[in-house]
Amino acid sequence: MSKALIVYGTRYGATASTSEDIAETLSKEGLDVKVVNLKKDKVKDINEYELVIVGSGIQIHKWTKEPEKFLKKFQKELAKQKVALFVCCGSTEPLDDKTDKAKSIKNARTKYLEEKAAKYNLQPVALGLFGGVYNFNNVPWLFGKFMQSIKPQLEAAGVPQTEPGLYDTRDLNAIRNWAKEVAQTVQS
Repeated sequence: MSKALIVYGTRYGATASTSEDIAETLSKEGLDVKVVNLKKDKVKDINEYELVIVGSGIQIHKWTKEPEKFLKKFQKELAKQKVALFVCCGSTEPLDDKTDKAKSIKNARTKYLEEKAAKYNLQPVALGLFGGVYNFNNVPWLFGKFMQSIKPQLEAAGVPQTEPGLYDTRDLNAIRNWAKEVAQTVQS
């Protein structure tokens, strides 16, 4: 049975639940999966895994620091393994009519995934760009002030409020389909 490692960093939980969805799908596809929240646990060795998936949330145009450190630490090993990268970010969902959605997605993919892979000399088997979660209940005061201007745009764009103050822009079917494709690349 092929072994997969999913490591992630998250600020507000979207990347954590996305990692769990990916892990569940990989398990259904026959992989033995371990999921690690890099804020809570350290990874000492990755050589036993046929696949390593690294995920991050994006805030203020940056990856979270833990997966960034992971990529730096294991750069040489990852260059020899099957690797997939994914991010959860709001940039996938333009919040006004003036912004071209396809252009937003292309720019986010380039900035957050392709440039990250190039920085660490990786040749990923897959890159996943997923929506994020806007949580108005759990943000620092100053950032919350900035986010208040986004709330009406989310509502106007039809983004569902899954709980009071929580807007989820992710497409769970797209995440699961991506994970199935990743599993197939490992097993082929």
